[in-house]
Amino acid sequence: MVVLKGLLALLLAWLMGRYGARALGLLGRLTPTDKDDRFFQLLGYAWWGAVLLGTLSYLAHLFALPFEPLASWGKALAGWLGARGFALLAVLGLTLLGYRLIPLFLARLPEPEGELTREAVRRRTLRSVSESALKATLLVFGGLLFLSNLGLNISALLAGAGVAGLALSFAAQNLIRDFLNGFFILLEDQYGVGDIVQIGSVGGQVERFTLRLTVLRDLEGRVHFLPNSEVRQVTVLTQEWSRAVVDVSVAYKEDLDRVLEVFRDEVARFHQDPAWRETFTAAPEVLGVQALGDSGVVIRVLFSTKPAQQWPVAREFRKRIKTRLDQEGIEIPYPHQKLYFGEPLRLEKGV
Repeated sequence: MVVLKGLLALLLAWLMGRYGARALGLLGRLTPTDKDDRFFQLLGYAWWGAVLLGTLSYLAHLFALPFEPLASWGKALAGWLGARGFALLAVLGLTLLGYRLIPLFLARLPEPEGELTREAVRRRTLRSVSESALKATLLVFGGLLFLSNLGLNISALLAGAGVAGLALSFAAQNLIRDFLNGFFILLEDQYGVGDIVQIGSVGGQVERFTLRLTVLRDLEGRVHFLPNSEVRQVTVLTQEWSRAVVDVSVAYKEDLDRVLEVFRDEVARFHQDPAWRETFTAAPEVLGVQALGDSGVVIRVLFSTKPAQQWPVAREFRKRIKTRLDQEGIEIPYPHQKLYFGEPLRLEKGV
């Protein structure tokens, strides 16, 4: 029993020293000037020294070691802590340890790899939501146990918290809407971690999802934090399957029947390429003439692909069709205009 208390004291000392020094470092980074960082760094060393001195004193008293004045200090510390104080430190240490172990435990779960399937997206999303929910639950129960060991009436605190929560709910309606909307987004599998979405004027890949907010990272690497209550309309670009729409212009002088035959042949070759065959979910379609533009005739091609593969497929086909049209001598037009000045001026003889 004595050895167990000693090991628990060492664990609590390590947690207190680590997180106390980290909190002081965080305070130092929040200060407006860099000169304060050195001061908070010294405070961190002082905190570690105090924790180490207290731990050695307690161990000297616990194992009845003849080291003075450490043994006397340890006796006074043990008397000050008592059963309740030790329980307080145990609850605090175990709560911090559990908070740290939750992401490590979830990280050991098998990570979905490969294709962007709905199952993989949902598993990533559930992992993200589970991490935030478990952390919140652990902090709530740890806080209740901590207050209970302080001698406070938890039942009265919970009743008061219920009344206060009811009062605050009117002032925190947006927060409640965040959680409700996030719950239904998760329940209906509207989108999840890994999906590429467009929410209002912001688009990007869903990097993190909780019941309160959605975190997007756009193509330029910028991160956008969107409260779930603001998600009125969302466009998901990677739901089940995707589609690439490729428009290519050819000159008006070209024979369209021949042009369409070249397109169909190149599309068939692309579809049968072993390096790209698994990317498609259906055979591509050459729709034909889409528009008569200012400078050329627009030919449209559709590719049905796996989620998030529409962009590489479109880029690859544009490269292939450009090379093929050059080989066939088919002109890809560039913007140009013909200017018409009317009839030329005619001068009568003798005038």
